[in-house]
Amino acid sequence: MYETIAIHVVRRSGVRVTALTNVGLVLLGSVVIALLAQVRVALPFSAVPLTGQTLGVLLVAAALGWKRGVACLMTYLAEGALGLPVFAGGAAGFAYLGGVTGGYLLGFVVAAAVVGGLAERGWDRRWYGVAAMFALGMMAIYACGAAYLSTFVGLRQALLMGVLPFLGVDVLKAAVAAVLLPLAWKLTR
Repeated sequence: MYETIAIHVVRRSGVRVTALTNVGLVLLGSVVIALLAQVRVALPFSAVPLTGQTLGVLLVAAALGWKRGVACLMTYLAEGALGLPVFAGGAAGFAYLGGVTGGYLLGFVVAAAVVGGLAERGWDRRWYGVAAMFALGMMAIYACGAAYLSTFVGLRQALLMGVLPFLGVDVLKAAVAAVLLPLAWKLTR
């Protein structure tokens, strides 16, 4: 198993990785995701907005690894469920988790496990590993999101509204990450 970028940076700074350090990393990750969730573009043909949230989820998971990544996303969902305005566009509340985007939010947890686990295996060191890792993470989000959205609008509409419009932008997000993560590793060595 490889060290993730966040743990690498923490250790290089001379800080020991303790339970308190882990809590701090998880909370910091949830803040990053919440901030990127506020980058939101409503699409007139879809109930699902375009957000920076997915980029945040995948970057944070890659940086933290699967256990911290899953803990971070569970924390993020709990923050939103408890009323903090952390979801897209400042939305909050337990009912939001049951809305049309609820499957995507739960898919974030699955994606964190996938991406974080692959990062711990060194996939975040080279651009093609990052691109593949992000593609798998996005597939997890799409699968959970579209499956749940289909209970509201049917599978065909869920794919048309909740997957297809986002493919191009998500390829762009993966490309950005494919540059950023290997660069971060080079800069921290």
